[in-house]
Amino acid sequence: MKRKLSPAELSVEDKLKLLYQLQTVLSEIDRIRTLRGELPLEVEDLEDEVEGLHTRMERTHKEIAELRSSVNALKGDIELANGKINTYKEQLDNVRNNREYDTLNKEIEFQTLEVELCNKRIREAVNAEKQKEELLVASQNLLDERLQDLEEKKNELDEIVAETKADEEKLREKAKNLELAIEPNLLRSFKRIRKSSRNGLGIVYVQRDSCGGCFAQIPPQRQLDVRIHKKIIVCEYCGRILIDPELAGVKIEKPVEEPKRRTRRARAAKAAEAETPVVIEPSPVDDILDDIEE
Repeated sequence: MKRKLSPAELSVEDKLKLLYQLQTVLSEIDRIRTLRGELPLEVEDLEDEVEGLHTRMERTHKEIAELRSSVNALKGDIELANGKINTYKEQLDNVRNNREYDTLNKEIEFQTLEVELCNKRIREAVNAEKQKEELLVASQNLLDERLQDLEEKKNELDEIVAETKADEEKLREKAKNLELAIEPNLLRSFKRIRKSSRNGLGIVYVQRDSCGGCFAQIPPQRQLDVRIHKKIIVCEYCGRILIDPELAGVKIEKPVEEPKRRTRRARAAKAAEAETPVVIEPSPVDDILDDIEE
């Protein structure tokens, strides 16, 4: 029975093949996520906004309760001040000298000012409470709108997720199995490269003598190193891992060269060859093939 090789014992060629297969699976997962568009982000933003509105409304309710409590306290201060004023006025009838009279008048004046100040603060608190209640109503209306938008976006997202959930789960399971077969250090490097690239490509094949990720020109010697599969080669510009198209299973179509125009001398030589009979001698390979046919 053939022993199964560990990820570290695999050849460079096998490692590159596994990495490219993993990249293909992850790219397909990214494509499925792209189908969802900005919906997940929109849902997340709406959820954050709804939570913020709830917090704001709770804080507004608390502020309204504090304003009402302060109004009640100020009303109590007014009653206390009015009680003192009545007491001082009664004492005015029993004063024995001008000094006591002036003192009582000053106390009455002070308590009167205290009542006026409390009334002013009550009016301010009532106005603030009115503004808070208006803000509360506006926040509630906005919350109702956002909750409706959130429900619509969630339903839309759930429909898309339901359509692609099975495929995504299969791809994730396949990607997980591929990751287990790849050397941990190489896998970490691949994930780091993939995370830092905008298109999510960690390994790319060479096309038209350039990197398939950043399209930077690759020197011939480096292309040769990529083709012989002796070591892991990365792009000098973007850091992506490079793989030979043939190893990746990608067929690169070669550009069709336009036929060169023949010169007058070439046309004359071609005509002369056509007039001269050409004798083709049999090659050893032809002899062998003839023997096989006989």
